[in-house]
Amino acid sequence: MSSNEPQVSARPAGSRLEVRSIDYVPLRDRHGSVRHLGPVWFQGNAQLATLAVGLLGVSLGENFAWSAVAIIFGSLIGTLFMAFHSAQGPKLGLPQMIQSRPQFGYYGSLLPVIIAVLLFIGFNIFNTIIGGEAVQQVIPTNFKVAALLIVILALALTIVGYDLIHTGLRWATYLFLVAYGLFTITALIKVHLSTGQLSLGTNHFLLTPFLIQMGATASYQLTWAPYVSEYSRYLPASTTTRSTFWWTYLGSGIGAIWPMVLGAYILAPNAKLGEIAAVQATADHLFHGFGFIVLLCSIPGLVAVTAMNMYSGGLAVLSTVDVLKPIKPTLNARVIAILFVTIAGTILAFVLPENFLPSFNNFLLLVLYFMIPWTAVNLIDFFFVRKGNYAILEIFKPDGIYRPWGWRGITAYIIGFAAMIPFFSTTIYTGPVATSLGGGDISPVIGFPVAAIVYFVLCRNLDVSSEAVVAAEQRGLLEAEAAPVA
Repeated sequence: MSSNEPQVSARPAGSRLEVRSIDYVPLRDRHGSVRHLGPVWFQGNAQLATLAVGLLGVSLGENFAWSAVAIIFGSLIGTLFMAFHSAQGPKLGLPQMIQSRPQFGYYGSLLPVIIAVLLFIGFNIFNTIIGGEAVQQVIPTNFKVAALLIVILALALTIVGYDLIHTGLRWATYLFLVAYGLFTITALIKVHLSTGQLSLGTNHFLLTPFLIQMGATASYQLTWAPYVSEYSRYLPASTTTRSTFWWTYLGSGIGAIWPMVLGAYILAPNAKLGEIAAVQATADHLFHGFGFIVLLCSIPGLVAVTAMNMYSGGLAVLSTVDVLKPIKPTLNARVIAILFVTIAGTILAFVLPENFLPSFNNFLLLVLYFMIPWTAVNLIDFFFVRKGNYAILEIFKPDGIYRPWGWRGITAYIIGFAAMIPFFSTTIYTGPVATSLGGGDISPVIGFPVAAIVYFVLCRNLDVSSEAVVAAEQRGLLEAEAAPVA
């Protein structure tokens, strides 16, 4: 972009109510520092729900050492993809899921967007449950009252919007570093694992639990992909891809590995103990009452990550509605969409059975299956096909240059998804390859390259140069037409 473009605003974070939703963020409203993505994605992961994911391996009989290896590998792989999505925010100034329209078409984008809505609601179910349990340990009360406290605080954060969510996540990060830093040291000193638990010998390795733990961890990270641009789209357009990627990757990766490995460590001696009880009992080894403090310090993080699900869920709902009936992206529309996601997630949280961990694992895997081909198509399009150059005004037109149906994206998605079916491993269906692996799931390493390669090949005759001309012609109009912030 040229040097005579409008300058970004320098308004302080959290200074005003967000009025934008799925519309483009013009350059005059860009603000913030790329460094803020570090604590956003660190705290997005560094909370009790993440700790629960880390105990999957040990709960299935894997020792701690191999569970930790599975967690680290799964996190490094899953975080890689979501961090690349983060670079799309500053370049496009759009929420994540509405960016699916150039690949899948205006109407074809409904498939991944609806899946994203289910994802956001699903994650809030589990965050609400864990948040309610944590509050119960701090304030003796009815579970529903405790859970509603989390929901109400998160809802207030979400309605104010982008800046306050960023600010809240930064402060929750500082709190986590202090509380869980002391807690981790206490765990290392007071929790004594057997030699077998610490061994990386092949006689202690179990393939199926290892693959399940690694798959669930990668899925947990990959399921952030539909969120990512939401939290970088207000950054200045001059923000580099490299800096956006690394602040997101390091923040999210460390924020996942630390609590997951910690969860596996404290649960390894007794995998049947619940994560809340394990945290409190282990922390109390430092001094009586420290467990209470750790749980208390966990609540802001749970509120913040619940707010992230509400916020992104609301944007995904609006992206869905806008396809069916074009809407004006007002504050009222954003609030209504957020309330829909909030109410749905809260009601389901209240009716789910208490033992939700196996259901959580299946949920993560099912979402992973649907998101893998989408993230492949979306990233290949951004980095290798259109190379970040989109005619943004056309994204909002049913009859625009991106067409109602994007046959290339849809075809690549279907083929990528179909390629994964023999590798699926869930309680609903286990494919023949997964069966031969004892229930282990390697579908992500199949689906992503298949969908990516198919999409890239199908796009060889795509006239991106003509699209680039339209994008250049509309750039000034895009800035002029962007609704001013009230």
